[in-house]
Amino acid sequence: MANVIKLKKGLDIPLEGKPVREVADAPKSEYYALIPDDFHGVVPKVAVKAGDHVDAGTPLMYDKNRPEVKFVSPVSGEVFAVNRGERRKVLDITVKSDGNQTSVDFGKFELSELSGGQVKEFLLNAGLFPFIKQRPYDVIANPEIPPRDIFVSAWDSAPLAPDFSFVLKGEENNFQTGLNALKKLTSGKVYVGTSVNNPINMVGVETVIFDGPHPAGNVGVQIQHIAPVNKGEVVWTLSAFDVLLIGRFFNSGKADFSRMIAVTGSEIVKPMYIRTVLGARLDSILGNNVKKSNYNQRFISGNVLTGTKVDPMGYLRAPHSQLTVIPEGDDCNELFGWATPGFDKYSVSHSYFTWLFGRKKDYVLDARLHGGERAIIMSGEYDKVLPMDILPEFLIKATIAFDIDKMESLGIYEIAPEDFALCEFVDTSKLELQKIIRNGLDLLMKEMN
Repeated sequence: MANVIKLKKGLDIPLEGKPVREVADAPKSEYYALIPDDFHGVVPKVAVKAGDHVDAGTPLMYDKNRPEVKFVSPVSGEVFAVNRGERRKVLDITVKSDGNQTSVDFGKFELSELSGGQVKEFLLNAGLFPFIKQRPYDVIANPEIPPRDIFVSAWDSAPLAPDFSFVLKGEENNFQTGLNALKKLTSGKVYVGTSVNNPINMVGVETVIFDGPHPAGNVGVQIQHIAPVNKGEVVWTLSAFDVLLIGRFFNSGKADFSRMIAVTGSEIVKPMYIRTVLGARLDSILGNNVKKSNYNQRFISGNVLTGTKVDPMGYLRAPHSQLTVIPEGDDCNELFGWATPGFDKYSVSHSYFTWLFGRKKDYVLDARLHGGERAIIMSGEYDKVLPMDILPEFLIKATIAFDIDKMESLGIYEIAPEDFALCEFVDTSKLELQKIIRNGLDLLMKEMN
């Protein structure tokens, strides 16, 4: 029987808009986009120009520092535009779909007969390697450094997140193939973290069951409770959704970037699951499923804690398996809002009387901060929601000061910005903790390299 790790620290935010277990196919989008900012730390070098014909799997760009790391088109069609911003930064590469979905044929091989080097080469050529991240630093894995272990989280515990056990139905073979491919890439173990409520059993890997509130599904939390990362060690991490991409590739010989995502949030008419393709424009996914309102709405690719704010005519970002729409909250003017009983307001502390009703009610939360940035308060509030054996407040202070020795001793190599998302939500100081950690990791990587 798999190990069961029970976590008590954390917080499940009761948001309105949880998806029902119904699936619909999104209409084919006219435009798809590859966005370099989805892959942190990459210096993009564009390999195509407007007007070029591409198939699904054709390289659109590569990493200037590691040319072997390619980023490919999710669909077939014509390169519509290479959009640039200030200092000629590549904002996105847009492809106009031809509707045929022709793909580059990489050939089918018996996975058991391939070496680890060959598997890695296939992943690099098919544009799937960028979905593999590494700890430390939480960046695209360096293909030249073999990992000690590989960790896959098959449980997303974030607010309104999709249930992977539901998404997996009918794709068990692809998931197993993806895990078998990952086993070729390490001399260590492949760990799969899953939920106690929806356990997933796969062959040939170490399955670890977690029980507890968010962020129990974060791969960083799972790593620390399974096999922590020490200085000098490298581990690779993946989302279970990305393992499906790898499995489909080795089963078919083609890069298939289709994905079942959850469309969620209080501003969605019917929250549900949608089949689409990574990079699709939001209007093809959402259609008329967004509530008509007189106030502004925030569209998020991902979840409310770690997702990316996007334009209503923006695109589904590559790392995400969820779309969320909530009220912006910029039109709210409450008289003495802080002094009211707040029977309809959610609070982590006992600021409002809603704590008397328990946490079973779902709330409509908007994007307001409810306060401004102020000095950091050493109150221990981060510790209550972060089930990791670190001192988060001291780590944040050390990161702001960029004290490398203290950062190392306090566990900087084990974490990623997403691990501090819940701390940021409960933070009375209103600090951008994820941004602080991201900047600290970037500076540390630059210093160490």
